[in-house]
Amino acid sequence: MAPSTPSTTDDAFPDLSGTEGWRVLGGRATAWFAAGSHSDAALLSRAVSELCGGAGLALPDLDLRSTGVRVRLGSDATVSAAVADLASAISDAARRLGLEPRPGVLQELGLRIDTRQVETVTAFWESALGYQRQAQHGLADPLRRHPPLRFQQMDAPRPLRNRLHLDSVAAQPVASGTVDCLASAGALVAHHGYYATVADAEGNEVDLLPLPADTDRWDVPDIDDWRLVFSAVAVYPTATIEQADRLVTVAAEIADRAGISLLLDVRRAAPGGDPAGRTPQTVVVLDTGKDRWEMDERYLPLCRRVQQEARSLGLTAAPERARFVQVGIEAADVPATRSFWQAVLGYEADPRSDVTDIVDPNRLGPVLFFQPLDPDDTARRTQRNRLHLEAAVPHDVADAKVSTALRAGGTVVRDDSPTRWTLADPEGNEIDVVVDAAREEGRA
Repeated sequence: MAPSTPSTTDDAFPDLSGTEGWRVLGGRATAWFAAGSHSDAALLSRAVSELCGGAGLALPDLDLRSTGVRVRLGSDATVSAAVADLASAISDAARRLGLEPRPGVLQELGLRIDTRQVETVTAFWESALGYQRQAQHGLADPLRRHPPLRFQQMDAPRPLRNRLHLDSVAAQPVASGTVDCLASAGALVAHHGYYATVADAEGNEVDLLPLPADTDRWDVPDIDDWRLVFSAVAVYPTATIEQADRLVTVAAEIADRAGISLLLDVRRAAPGGDPAGRTPQTVVVLDTGKDRWEMDERYLPLCRRVQQEARSLGLTAAPERARFVQVGIEAADVPATRSFWQAVLGYEADPRSDVTDIVDPNRLGPVLFFQPLDPDDTARRTQRNRLHLEAAVPHDVADAKVSTALRAGGTVVRDDSPTRWTLADPEGNEIDVVVDAAREEGRA
């Protein structure tokens, strides 16, 4: 590795030798390396594993796609010398493999909840999403695949329903058990058959599903490891990094041969993070992407084949950890609102005529979908939501992102440039666009 560099943060990090393709998002050095196939992405994943093993460093978060690899290093707001050295070494490995960094596509999406009861509301969402507590009232997905939640104090009540809500889709026993647990704790629950809408003490809502037995499974043999949670998802804890590398390599080859996309996420295991009591070193999550398993008949044989390979490696799935989270937005003018969010996030419209989804082109961020709102419901339309999105973006694309949002019909609610902007879509739903230095807690 290159000689150690001083600790640094934010926009100074890319100026260090060998880290030009990296940006600091959410306190973590992050890079995206474009690739031409799953197998090309898997080669870089394996190289990263070898670099970390050789230096005695923890494995970073790796998100492998047919289009590239996202690498997220460290977990502190300060990027240390060791992190900078590892970033430089990973960039060298990517260059040898012919993979180019593209920092302009990077962003990290999270959610903010304004509340007058921070502890009570935090505890609700911790249970509802199966998230873990972080410093200063934050919650994070244990596998760091879904958007984190942060909470900030609200001065005056906003009693009407939000126009934003979350869907949390988990394995059926988990979803059903979560609803029962929240109901027993006094949460307001509305049952709708396939799903239940559950609200925290201030009315922020999440739809939990599926609830009927066996609705999270394919009704075919030899595919028990997978759960249908809008995406088809299989989660494999592994005892060694070598096992994880082998599973990723084989799954990448299977997906490439099938000619379809598969999301492959590699995570170091958190202590005590496995409900079954196992002590894995690394967790591999395989994910078809929302609805793709039912849109393309090739996914069923792909998933069956991946399961066969995983079991041949001696792996046992952890289906209770399969989860999918998406964000719903209500709007009186769905097309205009959808166009704004597509522009500000750089998302693509789902090509199906019967859905309103917009998706990250590299399938790294959460899906957003849109539902109609009664234009005459002026009270809800004018009340500021208690829930809003936050996008952490590279310092060198923030201005362009704000300009794009304004051209798409957005307005500036608050301008603290060059570090933070609060923008609103044509109907007042908000998003904070921030660079890393602006990610402080407690702003109302």
